[in-house]
Amino acid sequence: MTRPFRFAVQAFSSTSRVEWVDLARKVEASGFSTLHVADHLLGPGSRIEGTGHRVQTLALIPALTAAAMATTRLRVGSRMACVSYHVPTVLTKEMASIDVLSEGRLEIGLGAGWLVNEYEGMGIPFDTAGRRIQMLRETAEFMRMAYAGEGEVDYSGEFIRSSGYVAVPATVQRPRPPIMIGGGAPKVLGLAGELADIVSVNFNNSSGVVGAGSISSSTEDETHKKVQWVKDGAGERFPDIEMETATYFIAIEGRSQITAEQVMARTGMDLPTLQRFPHAAVGSVEQVCEELQRRREEYGFSYITVGDAHLDAYLPIVERLAGT
Repeated sequence: MTRPFRFAVQAFSSTSRVEWVDLARKVEASGFSTLHVADHLLGPGSRIEGTGHRVQTLALIPALTAAAMATTRLRVGSRMACVSYHVPTVLTKEMASIDVLSEGRLEIGLGAGWLVNEYEGMGIPFDTAGRRIQMLRETAEFMRMAYAGEGEVDYSGEFIRSSGYVAVPATVQRPRPPIMIGGGAPKVLGLAGELADIVSVNFNNSSGVVGAGSISSSTEDETHKKVQWVKDGAGERFPDIEMETATYFIAIEGRSQITAEQVMARTGMDLPTLQRFPHAAVGSVEQVCEELQRRREEYGFSYITVGDAHLDAYLPIVERLAGT
């Protein structure tokens, strides 16, 4: 089964209520499916310098709530809620509340966390990858149990110990809001295949920064490996999973201020390699549309996220492909 395309915008930079509401309504009116909010805490300064990551202005939970209340059709999602930054039982209730307030338009993205400078800057212990992934597993398992609406939930794990928990409010979406799990390494993508409704195939940022290693971990060959890790975790349920990925490098002829030559210089790729790079959209509108269709066929990617800075440049792509 070929899934129809849908597109999301990931927001970082809104600094006021007016800006945020205007962005949410523009995303909705422009044919995008979803407005994503990441879960990063660092402001500008020494901690974020050198990480390769943008500053995210608004906090996750209130931003999702405000976007949902300002729109009527737009889905809102976390990409990704870092499980280390939240009490899982509390996050479960907060997300259920957003699903109710949005009348069933929530997507719950969960991640194990990776930005080591953020952990250090906020005084949050940066556990081993294995322990962070275990906390991710327990959070996803607990949410699935809680949202099933089958009475009291007793859960005893390494990180979550809950007895007699009853999830209120009941979510509008049944059996639950879709859970998205993302990452770029074998264990987390295997877990995503096992438990997620949507899998986000991303850079492997195990170095703790976005850099050359992130790019080299996301070539065509490496992306095939990532999709296989998802399949290994999913088994027979793989056809039921929606595959999502983000486009980070965008130079669309006649639409983008940045040029293909500038992206080539930044990534160190020649043009043919860059145009086939799974996290890039470089060339004419027609070329990008054809490439996205090829990637859907090759990797299964039907759900594409772009940053808010590229919203306008990406509009012709959305107009041509959304729903097809």
